[in-house]
Amino acid sequence: MIVNTNKLLIKARKGKYALPHFNVSNLETMQAVVNVCNKLKSPAIIATSESAIKYAGIENIVSLFQNLTKSSKQKFALHLDHGNDMNVIKQCILKGYTSVMIDASHFDFNKNVQLTKTVVNLAKKNNVSVEAEIGTLGGQEDYVKGKIKYTNPNQALDFTKQTQCDNLAIAIGTSHGAYKFKGKSELNFEILEEIKDLVPIPLVLHGASEVSTELVNKANKYGAKIANAHGVSRLNIRSAIKKGITKVNTDTDLRIAFDYGVRKFLQLNPTNFDYRKIISAGREEIESVVEDKIRLFGCRNK
Repeated sequence: MIVNTNKLLIKARKGKYALPHFNVSNLETMQAVVNVCNKLKSPAIIATSESAIKYAGIENIVSLFQNLTKSSKQKFALHLDHGNDMNVIKQCILKGYTSVMIDASHFDFNKNVQLTKTVVNLAKKNNVSVEAEIGTLGGQEDYVKGKIKYTNPNQALDFTKQTQCDNLAIAIGTSHGAYKFKGKSELNFEILEEIKDLVPIPLVLHGASEVSTELVNKANKYGAKIANAHGVSRLNIRSAIKKGITKVNTDTDLRIAFDYGVRKFLQLNPTNFDYRKIISAGREEIESVVEDKIRLFGCRNK
């Protein structure tokens, strides 16, 4: 079942759980999310970056999403993650996405407001919800890179009032990619709680992959070279949800899981060159991560 993203987020905010957001790029990654959501009776946001759209094509992504979810009893939304190109954002709004993110956080406050309002005005006419961002995350992933700049709570309130965006991504210490911290993860929960008390719309946590040592070691065992990678701890994720985060984004963990599954299959089956079996091995590992996240976020049976 395809629904407006904002309806899912409002329900999650009231229920004090987090809606899972999973970045995908192809058939198998999208299948993994839908399969697990059907199993656990969980809603989810299926998201693509601009680079995923460049890779797979917007029409193909929308068609896949519609075909895989329309007959499901679970609720799904299709989201553009970190939209920077206004033409891409417009195409997503017009061609079937249920929400878009305008990420103008790298501009000054007034420019961010201006660009966000432009997207909100177009999106509202098409029943599409809008995510915006204030403050910036560190790290790099796809076309997104930057240094951490914590969200100012008062600016967050002013921003939401001026733009009328539907949900807000905030910066409390997370980063994109696998190398978020030099050691133990640390998030600024004081800022999160201040924003939660001030801002009346759902709050989003980007850069939230765990990058678990167990998963990294599995991938490295079969030839990956992921060294000194540190993500957001499970304890920090639980605390962030308890203190007001309504949507948690996952991308890096899915990539590592897929990498591990494919590497393992190829090493254990060196004579097999059936790409369906090779890619399916990656999909199965993604499914394990998706299931773990849904349980962690408290979103099953919703």
